[in-house]
Amino acid sequence: MTELVLVQGDITAQEVDAVVNAANSSLLGGGGVDGAIHRKGGPAILAECRDLRASHYGKGLSTGRAVATTGGDLPARWVIHTVGPRWSAEEDRSQLLASCYRESLRVADELGARTVAFPAISTGIYGWPIDDGARIAVQTVRETGTSVTEIRFVLFSADAYAVFADRLS
Repeated sequence: MTELVLVQGDITAQEVDAVVNAANSSLLGGGGVDGAIHRKGGPAILAECRDLRASHYGKGLSTGRAVATTGGDLPARWVIHTVGPRWSAEEDRSQLLASCYRESLRVADELGARTVAFPAISTGIYGWPIDDGARIAVQTVRETGTSVTEIRFVLFSADAYAVFADRLS
């Protein structure tokens, strides 16, 4: 049975097996969660991301996919990088957002991770409305078969925490 947990705080401080990074397709760092993970995790994460780009992901990681690297200097052993979709009023991209959560759990299972911390993927600079992002996140992890025993949603703001709390209840 997988336990769903909410935390208001900093995803880079979570003592879990794996943290999920809301990455950009380049895998080379960026703003928001991505920038924070690369800054706090140190050069080992970027080095592995560069190796991934040089080998399997020459054109970058596709939206909705996930791949793992070391956790570097983070308390987590691994970082699972996933590329969320940009929100669009003209096109329904909810399946791509759901895929981020499913693919991240698939990678976590491959790694043998039992505890995983997720941010609210795509709800920052990618513009996904937090209420819909929370709905998709919670519904997807509840419906995805996994060996992960704890899925932790780590929300930076009190507002995001409240929205996720409402979705979990």
